[in-house]
Amino acid sequence: MDIPPIPPFDQAAATAARSRQNRLTKPAGSLGRLEELAAQLAGICGRPQPWLADKVVILMAGDHGVVAEGVSAYPAAVTPQMVRNFARGGAAINVLARQAGARVVVVDVGVAADLADCDGVYQAKVAWGTANMARGPAMSREQVEAAGQVGLQVVAAELAAGANVVATGEMGIGNTTAAAAITAVLTGRPVSEVTGYGTGVDEAGRQRKMATIERALAANRPDPADPLDVLAKVGGLEIAGLVGVILGGAAQRRPVVLDGFITGAAALVAVALAPAARPYLIAAHQSAEPGHQAVLRHLGLQPLLQLDLRLGEGTGAVLAFHLLEAAIRTLGEMATFDEAGVSRKT
Repeated sequence: MDIPPIPPFDQAAATAARSRQNRLTKPAGSLGRLEELAAQLAGICGRPQPWLADKVVILMAGDHGVVAEGVSAYPAAVTPQMVRNFARGGAAINVLARQAGARVVVVDVGVAADLADCDGVYQAKVAWGTANMARGPAMSREQVEAAGQVGLQVVAAELAAGANVVATGEMGIGNTTAAAAITAVLTGRPVSEVTGYGTGVDEAGRQRKMATIERALAANRPDPADPLDVLAKVGGLEIAGLVGVILGGAAQRRPVVLDGFITGAAALVAVALAPAARPYLIAAHQSAEPGHQAVLRHLGLQPLLQLDLRLGEGTGAVLAFHLLEAAIRTLGEMATFDEAGVSRKT
């Protein structure tokens, strides 16, 4: 994966946005986090008054060999079934994206099924799912590099077509197991603290999931100083693809809106590879998955929403699009005290 250069966050644009906020017809700071969000978007885009007219959700899909260990409440067959559902427009992400005026780009980067006949799916399969990480590396380093390159290519194409804000989404039965393993290694938190119930396993299933992750870490010994090694040994193809999406979006000064735990794990890897990407990230929400809190804390991100979501797909990220639009509209469209002839605070 060719990591692109990432420009510095534009502090001057962010400062100009804050200055305008203080001249708008409202008490200073009264729009709360919307004001800081507007300033962040200004610094990302390099413009004191940014505009986000073309929204895209890039949804990476891939399967996980670790499902053979009984870590998921659903069979692996659900991954290709849901990809077909996305392509037909019948999933939650499709509904919420339509509401937000966003398009959904579905990418097969590693589904363990033939989806060549599925119209509306970007065909970029690197492998037919990962290997079982409990018994050896999930992927080769070459596969990780290839999947990351897919993400870079897809986001570059979407940005070239006009997109100016990117939401990250994913689909892959078993991927909360991979995300928990990545999070444990890169944050240094215990496996028990970052492993949740995923798609709805019971407590016995969670215990089995934790034991599987511990076996995977013992078998593979991922190096926390080498994020690509971590990704190859205990990650997923869709997570690797999302790393490319995140880095590609930041490289072109676009806000990258993170969804939940899986996309958060991808962000851990992306920021470890390129720390300059960090200011370009916006955490849409805090997932019900306990590991997501560890991710957000490690990255220093404060979520915009807390709705106990744990679906994935990019659903939380798309909901946050409404808040991004509110932030920039209030910044750009409200009148100043002078323009409105309103007296300032004495």
